[in-house]
Amino acid sequence: MTTRLNFSTALLLSTPPLLWASNSVVGRLMTTHVPPITFNFLRWAVVLVLLMPLAAWVLRPNSPFWSHWRRMSLLGLLGMGSYNALQYMALKTSTPLNVTLVGVSMPIFMLGLGRLFFGATISKPQAFGVLFSISGVLTVLTRGDWQQLLHFRLVFGDVLMLLATAIWSWYSWLLIKPPTDRPDPPALRQNWAAWLMAQVAPGVMWSGLFTGAEWTLTSELKLHWDWPLWVASAYVALGPSLVAYFCWGKGVSNAGPQMAGFFFNLTPLFAALLSGAILGEWPKAYHAVAFALIVGGIVVSSRAINTR
Repeated sequence: MTTRLNFSTALLLSTPPLLWASNSVVGRLMTTHVPPITFNFLRWAVVLVLLMPLAAWVLRPNSPFWSHWRRMSLLGLLGMGSYNALQYMALKTSTPLNVTLVGVSMPIFMLGLGRLFFGATISKPQAFGVLFSISGVLTVLTRGDWQQLLHFRLVFGDVLMLLATAIWSWYSWLLIKPPTDRPDPPALRQNWAAWLMAQVAPGVMWSGLFTGAEWTLTSELKLHWDWPLWVASAYVALGPSLVAYFCWGKGVSNAGPQMAGFFFNLTPLFAALLSGAILGEWPKAYHAVAFALIVGGIVVSSRAINTR
């Protein structure tokens, strides 16, 4: 895929990382108010309600959604039902900064999945950009002490976030790669609210199933129906969901998943500022090293794509 990054596309791809960084902070704050998978269900249930006035027609019997329900169900499972639930689960045992920094492994998954399953090529500058990102991830996971690699053990939240990142990468590729014999209906694809509704509706069903399993299989769960939970649910539905997914979908369509994957690396930069200001979890020296490596990966990769 040949792309050229311009200001508007860069702005589209920079907005979701800021909103998703705030989502990590809010998710951390809500760990004592609501179970993580339940919080994910509440988030997307609110989004579904908000989308109803704009795109309720998508769920009508004559809608093109039903002839593509398998693809929409898969997108809903990956983008709404799985990724965010795993992220909220990761925040139970990790910090927003660490979770978002582990998430910068996304370019590795983006390039790898693109090469293996979607026929994408990997240039040398992109490979160097991935090496920068890997170094940044390892810096965080080892807490800046490289000798820890000799007896390295992942925090459980880090493992969940790695899985979530792989799932999100697959979701991003599928957004622009429908089956060749069944292209996405223009009525859905050309209307952002309809396109999101087509994913959110099955995503809410997946989230509901996972929430039922959470309450069935986990003992001593607590749910506090207080104003912080209501405010948090409304915020993550509006900002990190509606606005961020709109911008991400447009940005991925314009620049391609490979370039978008490197912009995702801005998330920990925003998470560091928000965590320090709201949670008092200020970054340490090894975080600064990781940030430098992450930004280096973005610069190298973006130059490579812009000079094609």
